[in-house]
Amino acid sequence: MNLGRFISRSARYWSGAPAVADKRGSITYAELDQRSSRLANALLGLGLEPGDRVAMYSLNRTELVEIEVALYKAGLVKAPLNARLSLDEAIHVIEDADPRVLIVGPEHAEQVLDRQRDLPSIEHIVVIGKSGEDHYEGLLFKGASASPDFDLDPEAPAVLHYTSGSSGRLKAAVQTYGNRMALIRKSFMIPESRSKVTEKMAHVGPVTHASGMQIMPVLLNGGCHYLIDQFDIESLLATIEREKITRFFAVPTMIYRLLDAHQGGKYDLSSLNRITYGAAPMAPPRLREAIETFGPIFTQGYGAGETTSTITSLLASDHVRGLADKPELLASCGRAFGESEVMIADDDGNPVASGEPGEILVRGPDVMQGYWRAPDLTAEVLKDGWYHTGDVATVDEEGFFFIIDRKKDMIISGGFNVYPAEVESVLFNHPAISECCVVGVPDKEWGESITALVVPKPGASVSEAELAAFCTARLARFKKPRTFQFTEELPKNPNGKVARRLVREKFWQQQDRKVG
Repeated sequence: MNLGRFISRSARYWSGAPAVADKRGSITYAELDQRSSRLANALLGLGLEPGDRVAMYSLNRTELVEIEVALYKAGLVKAPLNARLSLDEAIHVIEDADPRVLIVGPEHAEQVLDRQRDLPSIEHIVVIGKSGEDHYEGLLFKGASASPDFDLDPEAPAVLHYTSGSSGRLKAAVQTYGNRMALIRKSFMIPESRSKVTEKMAHVGPVTHASGMQIMPVLLNGGCHYLIDQFDIESLLATIEREKITRFFAVPTMIYRLLDAHQGGKYDLSSLNRITYGAAPMAPPRLREAIETFGPIFTQGYGAGETTSTITSLLASDHVRGLADKPELLASCGRAFGESEVMIADDDGNPVASGEPGEILVRGPDVMQGYWRAPDLTAEVLKDGWYHTGDVATVDEEGFFFIIDRKKDMIISGGFNVYPAEVESVLFNHPAISECCVVGVPDKEWGESITALVVPKPGASVSEAELAAFCTARLARFKKPRTFQFTEELPKNPNGKVARRLVREKFWQQQDRKVG
């Protein structure tokens, strides 16, 4: 089934209801259906054919949802760029995706047009918000309002999802139309996670990535998306109050900043019924703090671009149970979700016993086709039908998964294996710490020495000696950081996650070998 047909159906059900909004205004379901059809036909009118790539490079705005629906209707492949990438980074992604059309937001338009010579595959640059028949609104005007409505092969590529992996090598998970259909199915499988007609979901992070995975599920149920172009605490809270936002997705860093801002009581947040966090683990002490501040409305999703979003979910009811009688659940990423098969396996791909550490493997209809034009990378992670996530975890008797760390992030110090996430979880229990990142740095004696970079909470004071004593009481000696460095901010990737690789690289730049 062409996914665009779902939007046409929703337009019949909720014609005049708002489908998408931002600070500039909103469009109804009827308008979304018509405008996306016009754009689909206009792109095909430029000579594009199903399977051709269309790149998007813009901050969050309503047009990004129109574009996504239009590409589904036309059978074209979405190649979204994170708007927070520098122009040079964006050009690198565009060269890899090899699109024929680039749709760019006004904030990037001038720079992109100045560098058009560096984009040989691009036949058309379409600027949002710029007048002229070849730009966004003019292009829409040229297209017919009836959907082209192609029948599409479930194995045909739908999205090139560029990942922010730890290797530093550019790679895009090829999500097929079948993968995207599986995403829709699993979004409806757990009642407490299902969106409603009254839903108004705010997108704080870029809809080109994790947050945008909920675009179609919400639109199928008659809800409204509200797109926020920049993360600002005051603005977000004011928007929740003004727009009566019911849910939003955030990476843990955003939630930590909300908590540290001490804005409780200043805004009416009573409309919120769900805050979903993901893309990185959330420290249990800070999660408890968040639940005390916002209420028992948190859910967690663990997944990846390679698995077309969530493969395990920690429900709101699991969080409540974690507070009441099973505190270890607050450190879990939940249980298998939807149609995904999830297994903990050893290095040979064999399942390990309950409670034993191993790598998370996944298979199912939501697992990507492979990496775009990278058969070597694909072969590394897709084996015998299973996707190897690179995450090390355990699973308990009830099926709850507990991530220990990334395999590649493991520190080997004095012959001992140390997982940074375990050390970070201890540091997060210190009341003065807002964020932290633990890495291995070169050491002639130990191979790698454990170093912790720490961001104190606003107004908090803590010393290196105090943190050392705190860790000594809670960690084995070989796991304790040998040095602590204080900083005002940790480097983040474009999705807002702490970029451990960038932290680590600073210490290893002058080394011939990048391991201890």
